[in-house]
Amino acid sequence: MIKKLGSFFLISLSILSCKQQNDVIVKSDNPNILVIIADDAGWNDVGYNGSEISTPNIDSLAKNGVQLNRFYANPTCSPSRVSLLTGMPASRIGVVAPISGKSNKTLPDSITTLPQVLKKHNYENALFGKWHLGLDISNGPNAFGFDYSYGFLHGQIDQYTHRYKNGDASWYRNDKMIEEEGHTTDLLTKETIEWLTKKRDTSKSFYVQLAYSAPHFPLQEEEQWKAPYYVTIKDSSRVDFAAAMTHMDNSIGKVLKTLEENKLDENTIVIFLSDNGAMEHWFPTTQYNGVHGPNPVLGSNTPLRDWKASNYEGAIRVPAIVYWKNHLKAFTNANYMSVSDVMPTILSLIKAEIPQYVEGINVWKSITDSNEITNHEIYIRGHVQECLIGWPWKIIRNRHADNSPSTYQLYNIDEDPEEKHNLAEENTVVLDLLKQRLEYHFSKDDKTVNVPLK
Repeated sequence: MIKKLGSFFLISLSILSCKQQNDVIVKSDNPNILVIIADDAGWNDVGYNGSEISTPNIDSLAKNGVQLNRFYANPTCSPSRVSLLTGMPASRIGVVAPISGKSNKTLPDSITTLPQVLKKHNYENALFGKWHLGLDISNGPNAFGFDYSYGFLHGQIDQYTHRYKNGDASWYRNDKMIEEEGHTTDLLTKETIEWLTKKRDTSKSFYVQLAYSAPHFPLQEEEQWKAPYYVTIKDSSRVDFAAAMTHMDNSIGKVLKTLEENKLDENTIVIFLSDNGAMEHWFPTTQYNGVHGPNPVLGSNTPLRDWKASNYEGAIRVPAIVYWKNHLKAFTNANYMSVSDVMPTILSLIKAEIPQYVEGINVWKSITDSNEITNHEIYIRGHVQECLIGWPWKIIRNRHADNSPSTYQLYNIDEDPEEKHNLAEENTVVLDLLKQRLEYHFSKDDKTVNVPLK
């Protein structure tokens, strides 16, 4: 145990620093980057993790790429997207839950986003699909470094009307709200392919963020996607969920085929991830005027514990893959990594300067070399819990609305990934040290955070 403690607590506390960026565009032959984000796909909702759901294209990425077996996102969607684009815990800017309703909450202008840095290195950036970081078009992706954007601003939409649960318009292209016919999954795929083949500036590298709405409810899938599951899955709600996953997987296959046909595949890094773990069920009341749901069974995080919105493994340990044709050897990577590490890893790979506020680390060496070990603190704050992860430990804190003392749980998630054995009482030395580190990170969060507590 002492050896493990030493490994964990020799982590550097310094934040990555850099020189002041200038506005000079750096021309280079940097790789293209395609980040594909599933919405609420659980650990057991992809075929390569043993799911009954058919995801052959995602499975092919896993088989031929690097499976990030210990990749952590946030408990819900908006925070994960903040961390992806800023390289830091979303709680630093006060985002610990989904941005909803008519909120004006968005990324602050003081933060330099991943696409904003990439623009200075001859990248053209495009986002297709879910934004969920500003519900007004003026706070859409184009305000934060994306050159082209298309999709929906909110966190969930009717797949055909493309409207938010309260009826608000959400579908847009660049700076205009639009109306279109078609299923969200199909429209996003079509627009992505058209941009890759007809609309982009071919003199530049590209960063594409393809953020599907699937398999998030409401589940509105055609018979062709549901029919294969009528025999293998008994619950009709789970059938609908599986259909949404397979529909999305088929669309991912079309995008990957487009890269191959246009000879872009060998110079494009493909990253697949889910924004958080699966949600257990959905019982709406007034949403969408009652025309959708209920869904008593949605995703599956088996064998991990709990569901979306918690800080247990089922909510934050998500399927993730990195694939780069002829550049990466296929293997399963057991290093602990975070969605906050994506930005500094990409920027380090292209030798770009990393903004001073970034707290994630460059994990590229451990992605390319199975013997390379990465070890750093991963801090995640959610709705009602926060946790700190560092091999092999994880501490979870519950704070309470009645101001009663916080309660803690301690797990050795290397030996107990299902979080069955709370070791807080028998490992008080480890617990006390982790409490100090957790409080340090908590103190750095935006002080205006206000979410309901247990």
